[in-house]
Amino acid sequence: MLDRAVKEKIIEKFKTHATDTGSPQVQIAILTEEIKQLTQHLQQHKKDFSSRRGLLRKVAERRKLLKYLSKEDRKAYEKLLEQLRLKR
Repeated sequence: MLDRAVKEKIIEKFKTHATDTGSPQVQIAILTEEIKQLTQHLQQHKKDFSSRRGLLRKVAERRKLLKYLSKEDRKAYEKLLEQLRLKR
């Protein structure tokens, strides 16, 4: 789970307008940070299978959101991939 301050910082960086908290860009950025944290956790706790399942769910959700964003707004998709340093 992300700390509130970290989450607010991510929202501030990736929002598309002043009151934006739920656009695909923001959701993908938050999921990416959660995936990073879970990956670090699983490197230390190799037998934590419930966290592994949660990680896989987050990866799948991010993939769905990326697919949606690529169909809806290709420029925003490309920009987000570059900012988050994700592969296509």
